[in-house]
Amino acid sequence: MEKITRFFWFCSGANFNLLQKSPTDRNKYVGIGGTIFFTGILATLSAGYALFTIFQSSYAAIGFALIWGLMIFNLDRFIVSSMRKRANAWSEWKMAIPRLIMAVILALVISKPLELKIFEREINRKLDEQKIQMMVDSKDALSASFNEIGVLEARKDSLSRAIQKATAYRDQLQQEYDHERFGVKTDGSSGIVGLGTNAKKKEQQLDAAQLELNQMKADHQNRIDILDQEIFSLGTQKEAEFQKVKPQIDGFDGMAARIDALADLTSESQAIRYANIMIILLFVAVETAPIFVKLISPRGPYDYLLDLAEKNIEVYASEKTEKLEYESNLRLMNIRIHNKTSN
Repeated sequence: MEKITRFFWFCSGANFNLLQKSPTDRNKYVGIGGTIFFTGILATLSAGYALFTIFQSSYAAIGFALIWGLMIFNLDRFIVSSMRKRANAWSEWKMAIPRLIMAVILALVISKPLELKIFEREINRKLDEQKIQMMVDSKDALSASFNEIGVLEARKDSLSRAIQKATAYRDQLQQEYDHERFGVKTDGSSGIVGLGTNAKKKEQQLDAAQLELNQMKADHQNRIDILDQEIFSLGTQKEAEFQKVKPQIDGFDGMAARIDALADLTSESQAIRYANIMIILLFVAVETAPIFVKLISPRGPYDYLLDLAEKNIEVYASEKTEKLEYESNLRLMNIRIHNKTSN
């Protein structure tokens, strides 16, 4: 327990010798040191997640996260340890304001990656929606670039419709011919069974339509095959261009993309917006807690002993300076006397 206490004293930046003479202030600095220590832990976890998102490497993320966590820990320790309790409250607040601003900035930096982790599922869903939209936009852009495909498909459809129209006309003549042969009475048939004059006439029309259809199929099908080859070639080029863009869309999950997705979520959902604000305020409270503890707590024995230790050093330095100046003046006087006697 003693080792843990001394470790938290170290985290608070306090002087061990003075704290041991101030039993009423020991627990206060244990709490301050513990807050600074756990803030460093949160900073390490936050940086680890952020850096893993960037580097996609556990080793790099752990290494840089430890460096970042130690830096935040040392900075928090310096901010708190550099504060002094004075008799004048206004001078304390003037001294604390820059430190509070720095603490708020650190809280915002630390909280952002952890916010992204907390809302990871919602962010992933939002990123999937954005990726789908990006794919649609990319395909639309490629379709505009390869508009020849649409022109060729329109020509192909025109040829196919011509064949279908000729086929329908042939089928209609076939039906009229059958009605005439089998004696089915219609507006276009006589109703007499057998191959009479009308039947032979319709047979000639049917043979001519069939011949024209066969010729059209042979001609148009050849042109359709050529169009299919051109469409396939352009489609292959279009797909190749899309495959170049697709990895960039699939990889659209970096830190900036996630921050942007979180911003969209907070603008769309009031619940997520309030939860996000609460998380930020929590980290601001944790980061600024040691500073406020020093501001609102009364001057204790440790503060008086610290002032006394600093005053002792100040007096000692003043006395030492005075003594050095006196000795220097004395030597200069002896040199002048020696020079006069020599002359």
